[in-house]
Formats: sequence, structure tokens, C-alpha cells
Amino acid sequence: MTRKVRQASAFYLFITPWMLGFAALLVFPIVLGLLMSLTNYDGFNVDTVKWVGLGNYRRALDDPGAFASLRRTIAFLVVAVPAVVGVQLVLAFLINQARRAKGLFRMLFYLPSVVPVVASAWVWKAAGSEDGLVNNLVGVVRPGSHTNWLVDHPTWVLMWFVVWAWTGSGMLIFLAALQGIPSELREAAAIDGANRFQVARKIMLPLLTPAIFFQLVMTLFLAFQVLVEPLLLSAGIYGLNSTPPEENNFFVVNAFREIFVGQRFGYGAALLWILFAVAFLATLLLFASGRFWVYREQPPPERRRR
Repeated sequence: MTRKVRQASAFYLFITPWMLGFAALLVFPIVLGLLMSLTNYDGFNVDTVKWVGLGNYRRALDDPGAFASLRRTIAFLVVAVPAVVGVQLVLAFLINQARRAKGLFRMLFYLPSVVPVVASAWVWKAAGSEDGLVNNLVGVVRPGSHTNWLVDHPTWVLMWFVVWAWTGSGMLIFLAALQGIPSELREAAAIDGANRFQVARKIMLPLLTPAIFFQLVMTLFLAFQVLVEPLLLSAGIYGLNSTPPEENNFFVVNAFREIFVGQRFGYGAALLWILFAVAFLATLLLFASGRFWVYREQPPPERRRR
């Protein structure tokens, strides 16, 4: 056996566990979900399952509830994605400019990202209840005001919740990108008379556009798949077997209920594949727009000619 054959054998031997896990945990569920979306499978009719082709997809296109949940999802991500990325960027700028306790602030703002989502949801439910922290603070300005935020304004509570929970990891990415900007650029701009705002807008922000683009893509995926947060914020108010408030009945929540409450596995799988197509189209549009605003360093002319 030659050395080249031994190296190839060792390579395939080392990647075999990963390939088996990839096939069993990713490829197989994806193929199974696609096949399920083409049947009338309801979780129990294994012996009588029928092939319906694109029937579930046609049903989804005629379902006003599916379209309403998709509109709510798009409206939510249009607001949530810029809000989350904007807060991440502002906090990174502030921490980067801090002279003292920079590590403490970084830890405090990152802490919500490692708190389990169930515990976080209970904290926000307690804060948004009629006798919670929010009403006590509002009562200082408007005495006698008792609003049940989880019932009357559920989307606002959800919005603040996701901004609070999704900010930490992106803030660290922006902070690392800021610290990777050469200090010589800022010093040269300061010598030329640029103030802090001009340095941030003309130098630091363009160099941060790759990190901003990355965070937009990642947060977009999170916003499309939001499921656990609206379910947890509504459980205990409407009952475990009921839907969240209408404002928080997003597309994945609708598919979840079709599958696990309505026992319509085939139809729910078709809804998820439709969501995948919409998310894929939105990502393509985001990548296409990146050509106009994402800064990419060009290689030297002699390297391009090679």
C-alpha cells in the first residue's frame, strides 16, 4: 500500500463518523420531510398513507390563515432584524469606547444569550403581568394604569424579548470587528481633522459592513424561525393547548400547531417547505443587495492579473 493510499484511507476513516451523523441527522430528516409533504400522513395512518403530490401545497396557497401568519412573520422580521442588529452595533461601539470596566459590560450584555429561553420567558412574563415590573414603572408616570402587556400588547413584549435575548452574541462579533480595525486609520483621520462621528461614519462603519451583513443574515434566519418565544410567552394565559395571541401567531407557530395539534403532518411539512422557499428568496435578495453596500477589500493589481 502506497503512502498516498494510506493517507486517503486515513482521511476517509476520520470523516466517516461525521458523514454518518450528517446523513442520519440532516440529510435523512430533510428527505423524509419533503416526502411527508407530498402525502396525507397524520402521524397514525402509516398503513393507509396516500400520495397526494402537490395537494398540500395547493391547500396552503388557498389557506387564508397561512397567508395571514406569513404576513405577520414578514412584518415581525422587518422590525426585529434591524432593531436587533442596530442594538448590537450601538452596544459594541459603546463598549469599545469605554475606558473602564469594559469586560464587565461585555459580560452583562452577553449574559441574556446564555440564559435558557424558558427562564427568560418566565422573567418577561412576570415583568409584563398586571402587577409586574413594567406596570409598576408605568404607574409612576400614570397612576392607576394596569395593563396586561402579554394580552393587550403581546407583539411588543415579544419584540423586546428577542432584542434582549439575541443581542449578546452579535454584540461580541461587532466588538471583535471593531477591535480588528487598524488604529492607524483612526489616527490618520484624527490628524486630518475628523471628529469622532466622522471617523465612525467614514472609516469604521464601512469596514464593519461585512460583519453587519453576516449579522443580518443570521438574524434573518432567527426571525423566520421564531417559535419557542411566542409559545412560552402565551402558555399559562391561554392554556397549553391553545394558540398564542393572534398577533404572535407566526408562520412557524401555525405549522407547529398544524403538525402537533391538528395531526396534519403532511400539510405542516408543506408549510415549512414554503417557508424555506420564502427565506431562501429573502436571503438571495440580501446577498444581491450586498454588492452595493458591503465593503470588500480588493487585492493588489498584480495579484488580480495572476
